[in-house]
Amino acid sequence: MTFSTSQAPTWFIKNCTTLLLLILSICKVDAKTPNILIIVADDLGYSDLGSYGGEIDTPNLDALAKGGVRLTQFYTMGRCCPSRASILTGQYPHRVGLGHMTQDIHQPGYRGQVSAQAQTIAQVLKPAGYRSFISGKWHLGTADPTQHGFEEFYGTLTSAKRYFDPEHLIRLPKGRKKITYPEGEFYATDAVTDHALSFLKQTESTPDKPWFLYLAYNAPHFPLHARPEDIAKYKDRFHDGWDLLRKKRLARMKELGIVSEATQLTPRSPFWNYGESKTGSNPAWNTLPKNRRLDLARRMAIYAAMVDRMDQQIGRVITQLKEGDEFDNTLIVFLSDNGACAEWDPNGFDIKSSNQNILHEKNNLDEMGKAGTFHSIGSAWANAANTPWRLYKHFSHEGGINSPCIVHWPAGLAQQAGRIDHRPAHIIDLMTTAVAVSGIAYSGELDLPGKNLITQLQNTKTIQRTLYFEHEGNRAIREGDWKLVSLRDQPWELYDFSKTRTELENVADQHPTIVKKLNAKWKTWAKNNKVTPLPTDYQVDYLRVTK
Repeated sequence: MTFSTSQAPTWFIKNCTTLLLLILSICKVDAKTPNILIIVADDLGYSDLGSYGGEIDTPNLDALAKGGVRLTQFYTMGRCCPSRASILTGQYPHRVGLGHMTQDIHQPGYRGQVSAQAQTIAQVLKPAGYRSFISGKWHLGTADPTQHGFEEFYGTLTSAKRYFDPEHLIRLPKGRKKITYPEGEFYATDAVTDHALSFLKQTESTPDKPWFLYLAYNAPHFPLHARPEDIAKYKDRFHDGWDLLRKKRLARMKELGIVSEATQLTPRSPFWNYGESKTGSNPAWNTLPKNRRLDLARRMAIYAAMVDRMDQQIGRVITQLKEGDEFDNTLIVFLSDNGACAEWDPNGFDIKSSNQNILHEKNNLDEMGKAGTFHSIGSAWANAANTPWRLYKHFSHEGGINSPCIVHWPAGLAQQAGRIDHRPAHIIDLMTTAVAVSGIAYSGELDLPGKNLITQLQNTKTIQRTLYFEHEGNRAIREGDWKLVSLRDQPWELYDFSKTRTELENVADQHPTIVKKLNAKWKTWAKNNKVTPLPTDYQVDYLRVTK
């Protein structure tokens, strides 16, 4: 409404009640600026959670799913460092220097650490009064997350190596004390939660200030380490193998509405071992000798125990939020940084990430998962964890970039409880969403390419989006129902997702015009975001050098 100066007194008298209510409404919104909790699992498969079709016990995350919204087409960047860069900066990772991992390849998009030009969610939210904390995994290539807007940090600067070693996790800023544990009682997932809860306790002294907590678990990233009581719960659960597990998961996913009834199970995926010296396809479970099956079933039991334990710890966070009467007005987003990890073949590795494998038998099976051990689940179990999709972490096919995602916020999504949303979304959306719900005007140097998830979830209309991906030469573009995707050095494949998302029927030859159009868009994006020229040498010995 507009009015002249002479009309103002009359307008004010007639509308003073409305104006007063408006002022009170504004004050009320400010007083209830939401807290933001982003929970990230590490290498969790698409269908591992019970609410996504898995057989692992995850009651706390399933409760969040029941009270919130599950996204079925939520995308990541396919690997830990790039995904975490996108989560915290709202940018495609190459644009902020983290197109690969933390080694400097001496190309603008691959400097191995997040650029000074980028701002994290913590830095952007600070002018809105937010207090920000991080507990868990950083992995953005710099030495101190508290130099990026966070008040407190506890966790690892890189990746998980030892879940039972308290010296593996650090506390920052310098001089802050870690929580100590009796000999033999330390476990990283629990400790990350303990410190997160202690950080949230600090906010009780500033009840007028909202907070942002980035709770970035290492679990279930290798090495497979879990508490004995959690492993015991799953010791017999996986003896039927990955083939039957994939079938059962897909059936539950259809029943839950995660995937369509027309979805078919993809064939067992191929694998490429360390150094790409060997490739093949994951074998049928019943072709393996009994001793190998027992070893592999134990590996998956430890993995499941790690996921279970993470869920237990998330339950502790939820309990504290409820006890502090903050649960309803805390926006919680749960996701994985990428699909399950196949490194490097169906048998998994031991000792370190490599082609080394030990066949554990008899009493040695009970030693697996303890302190001092080092195992992975291998490519076949990772394929099962990503049911029903193809491939895994590192790749831009659905198994690598499609993550479970739960969005829970009773105060902002009250009418959405239990809903499943099948529209595409991306981790670049998390910064945009945080900015939107905080009410602050974004003033960063880099424009935000993401969308507000809350607006999308509140609006049922189809939103046309174009999303881009690249990691280690594995690349993709998703636009509407079309997805153009390829492996490193391989031709483009084109899939029509209006029919199925399993990437089984390559229609590139039938639609050359669409391939050409999407390829041109990908190249433009790649140039603008420092993706190209693609490196020929990633300076890691598990990838061959290309010409």
